[in-house]
Amino acid sequence: MKLATWNINSLKVRLPQVLDWLAANPVDALCLQELKLADEKFPLDAFTEIGYHASWAGQKTYNGVAVITSTAATDIQRNLPAYEDHQQRIIATTLASPIGDIRVISAYCPNGQSLDSDKYQYKLKWFDALQSWLRDELERYPRLAILGDYNVAPKDEDVHDPLKWVGDVLVSEPERKAFDALLDLGFTDAFRQFEQEEKSFTWWDYRRFAFRRNAGLRIDHVLLSEALRPYCAACVIDKAPRANEQPSDHAPVIATLDFKALVQA
Repeated sequence: MKLATWNINSLKVRLPQVLDWLAANPVDALCLQELKLADEKFPLDAFTEIGYHASWAGQKTYNGVAVITSTAATDIQRNLPAYEDHQQRIIATTLASPIGDIRVISAYCPNGQSLDSDKYQYKLKWFDALQSWLRDELERYPRLAILGDYNVAPKDEDVHDPLKWVGDVLVSEPERKAFDALLDLGFTDAFRQFEQEEKSFTWWDYRRFAFRRNAGLRIDHVLLSEALRPYCAACVIDKAPRANEQPSDHAPVIATLDFKALVQA
């Protein structure tokens, strides 16, 4: 089973890129963020025509999340149930697998804007609510994967130039503690389960030739619960779409779960 995440930064603009990517990378679930379109504008037919299903929570102009799946999903939930928020940032789905149901969640975590912004305080409160909800979700769905744009670079190794980012959002200590609190629930950062190349990033600013210089951050993550961690056989960043014409500023991240060896054992 392959699970992927991609902040597409406008599905309306980049739908052809998503369809092309799925044709070349037939994953079981693709979690999308920043759809930037209203519910009724979601291009469902485009996905059904290529054999996929979709669950989404849209929002005009900003935010919006989706899970594109190779089989129909169940138990669909939008947003954090105990946190009142008009911003569409969570879509949770359940997929069948050889080891039982797997909860797959697409998350678009707040950016925070700046350390002195109200949006930064919103971000920290949102992460607290996410942590509380995930604690309950793990009891209901021990096999759980939450993928998305977390807007947090967890360690300095996830930042192209840590000194230049001191005092900025995405790298502040409270944000990193909020990310670590998710790991403390029993999640694993799938990418860091494996030896990776240095300077491995998922986001590059459109400005100052950042992608060409590889001046990026790793802020898109696949977190796997303890029940899924042993099945994770690989986790990679696909940088190729970032080189497209009119690309998203993010690259997909793909985790491969191999059930055969452990099931047979």
